[in-house]
Amino acid sequence: MSTNCKFTLNGRAIEVTGPPMARLLDVLRRDLGLTGSKEGCGEGECGACTVLLDNEAVCSCLVPLFQVEGASIITIEGLAQGDTATELQRVFATEGGAQCGACTPGMIVTIKALLDRYPRPSRDQVREYVSGTLCRCTGYERIFRAIEVLTGKRPAEGVADVPSREVRSP
Repeated sequence: MSTNCKFTLNGRAIEVTGPPMARLLDVLRRDLGLTGSKEGCGEGECGACTVLLDNEAVCSCLVPLFQVEGASIITIEGLAQGDTATELQRVFATEGGAQCGACTPGMIVTIKALLDRYPRPSRDQVREYVSGTLCRCTGYERIFRAIEVLTGKRPAEGVADVPSREVRSP
């Protein structure tokens, strides 16, 4: 059994036909070619597949296709404007918040949701927001520092030189 599902994806109206219980993650990666969202655990525990669903960070591996009917979805690919990285993406890279790249898309999307709600979050607010996105490489300190640099709470250290015009999907 298939269903037609209409929703907005990264600012564009689209229609997808598929099983109503198909995971949004699979639809994004397999059917729509948006591979930025990663599959980590497939159980909503790691956060690597996080997307914004009506401006809320959700694990796309837990969202069935039928639930996105009429919704707005933003993926990591939808954050940048064309080939221009957002300031969040640039600072995340230059401050060493991204290392192996497995958690990076989900982490950045989660932090985007955090900053939309709290433009100058405390470290405790950051810690709480990112607690659902597991990172095995950074120990989270570089992630916290990147957010503090972005929000003006800390000077930049610039551990990596990343051009602001280049966007790569990890």
